[in-house]
Amino acid sequence: MEMKIMLSGALVLGGFLWSYLFLRQFLFNVLVAYPMIKKMNALQPELIGVGASRYTLISNLVSILVGGAIAFAVLYFCPIYIKISFVVGAVAAFLFIFLRTKPENRESFELFTNAYYRFVPDDELRTILYKKEYKQVKFRLREMGIHGNFIPEFK
Repeated sequence: MEMKIMLSGALVLGGFLWSYLFLRQFLFNVLVAYPMIKKMNALQPELIGVGASRYTLISNLVSILVGGAIAFAVLYFCPIYIKISFVVGAVAAFLFIFLRTKPENRESFELFTNAYYRFVPDDELRTILYKKEYKQVKFRLREMGIHGNFIPEFK
C-alpha cells in the first residue's frame, strides 16, 4: 500500500512535469508565438523570417508527438490510481501555465524574444530584441517606418 502511495505521488509530479514540458510548449506556440509572428508579418512581411513559422511548426509537432506518446503510455498501460495521479498533476500544471501564457505577460514575451530574435533580418532590431530593450524596439520600428503595436506595454 505504501508503494502505491509513493508511486501515485511520483506520478503527480510526473504529470506536472509532463504538462510543464510538453503542454506548456504547445500552449506557448499557439497562444504567443503564432499570434506574434502573424502580427509581425502583418506589419511588414520581412520583419521576421519564414524560418520562424517553420521553427514553431516543428516545435508543435515534437511537443504533440513526444507528449502524446508519453501520455498514451501512462494512460494505456498504468493502473487507474496512477492514471488519476498523472492527470491531477497535469491539470494542476495546466492551470498554472494557462493563466500566464499570453503575449501581454512579460515572461511570455521575453520567452518569445529569446527564441525568435534570430529570425529578425534587421541587424539593429535583432540586437535590440536580444538585449530586451523594448522601448528601443519601438523606436527602431518607427525608424523603419513600422508602427510597433505588437509590443505590449510592461509596468
